[in-house]
Amino acid sequence: MNQHLSSVEHRSPNDIQKFKVAIVGAGFGGLATAIQLLKHHIQDFVILEKAQDVGGTWRENQYPGAACDVQSHMYSLSYAPKTDWSKRYAEAPEIFQYIQDLIQDFNLKTYIQFNQKVTRTRYDENTCQWHIQTESGDQIEAQFLIFASGPLHVPQIPKIKGIEKFKGEIFHSSAWNHDYDLKGKKVASIGTGGSAIQYIPEIAPLTQQLYVFQRTAAWVIPRDERAYNRLDKKLFAKYNWFRKLHRARLYWSNESRVVPIVQPKMMKAGQKLAELFIKYQVKDKTIAKKLTPDYIMGCKRILVSNKYFPTFNRPNVELVTEAIQEITEDQIVTKDGTARQIDCLIYGTGFITDPRIYLKSFECYGENGIELKQAWKDGAESYYGISTKGFPNLFQLLGPNTVLGHNSVIFMIESQVDYILQLIQTVDRTQTQAIVVKDQIQDTFNADLQQQFAGTVWQSGCVSWYQQDGGKNFALWPSYTWKYWLNTKTANPADYRFLSASRAVSTQVSEVSEDASKNVKTNLQSTV
Repeated sequence: MNQHLSSVEHRSPNDIQKFKVAIVGAGFGGLATAIQLLKHHIQDFVILEKAQDVGGTWRENQYPGAACDVQSHMYSLSYAPKTDWSKRYAEAPEIFQYIQDLIQDFNLKTYIQFNQKVTRTRYDENTCQWHIQTESGDQIEAQFLIFASGPLHVPQIPKIKGIEKFKGEIFHSSAWNHDYDLKGKKVASIGTGGSAIQYIPEIAPLTQQLYVFQRTAAWVIPRDERAYNRLDKKLFAKYNWFRKLHRARLYWSNESRVVPIVQPKMMKAGQKLAELFIKYQVKDKTIAKKLTPDYIMGCKRILVSNKYFPTFNRPNVELVTEAIQEITEDQIVTKDGTARQIDCLIYGTGFITDPRIYLKSFECYGENGIELKQAWKDGAESYYGISTKGFPNLFQLLGPNTVLGHNSVIFMIESQVDYILQLIQTVDRTQTQAIVVKDQIQDTFNADLQQQFAGTVWQSGCVSWYQQDGGKNFALWPSYTWKYWLNTKTANPADYRFLSASRAVSTQVSEVSEDASKNVKTNLQSTV
């Protein structure tokens, strides 16, 4: 067994660390994988985390008002429940503490190496091993490599003419400067996405003037802000069946949201209520109209807030829909010639979602030296978002087409981790060294997957981060999550090639079921 180190200070750069499994990222996905590895008696693994602490999204996004759009009891691991959530939708500090509790409860810190930013990964076809390089100069070798770094973690910084001249304070919502006092300041916030609609209501009362720059209006629906009372928490803690029943109710309630997504006519009916919500909360009819999107609800991400729209009733808040022309030393100038003096600029512009770098900001070389970004030059594609052709023993969490627009991604992560464990166990059981999805299986899967988007609100004409140029949706799962769980519940060995260190294919395993590949299309069609 390997010596697990949470620090890299006392190790020679020339040492090659060897593990059975290497996990990149210590967010929900990485920690869920680690917990399941331990439950399956696999202790020979390491988690490589680029930062100084765990938490991923919930470590970095600590802006005012940061909270989850998924209910607390659904946004937690089913096998590591928290019974004392404070309210229906938890805020970032409480979620971050839950993650810290996971580290403590499962003794995971000993498996984590912090400040280990991965810069390059390469698969060796002769040994069936992955070679991993980090920014610190460390070399890691692992049989299996799991990307758990998440799809949204590289901040999107817009290019604005003259930004280099600005002498005020600038920061992105994911790198909030808590030392900068916004009281009495003139602040410009660019973007009206998921993060912006949460921090804007929180900072508006502090500022002398807040300018909200909106490129595209977002559909925002009410949030259930009710708190869990003492009795709720006591029942959740004492009766596991009661907690599970509550979680099940939340799950199926969320699943029902798929119906209007695949039936746009139903969504348009619900959209009328959302329009009334805007008119009810915003007093000025002109502003209310500017805040009302011109696309069908659900085409872009639906946001949840009770505080966002009323913020525009404040006299010190101005909604700006004119495009930005340039920035000077202390002003932001729009294309209509209006100049607004500002002390601080906040980017609420989200994260880079280019499908060619989906999940990574480092090089990844697979079979025949192909680089992952090159393999995905026409769009990110995998098999159930987990395995990618040409990249043996490489697995992903929340890979292409597994992000959700209606339910908890934690549910997806749990399904993916279970599937990955099956693949690892199958390699061990067959005494081979590597496994990779067959080209035809992945191609057929993705062709059928894209057909499922036809007629949904996601393909109704708007442009969203879910899509690449040309309109292909590379991000979302187009159906119910229970169907994803059902399809990934049992891994089919016939969908994969098995490799040995001599690069030979194990036909004995690969031909377990010759009819399996023929059935993939039928199975996929049954998911809608």
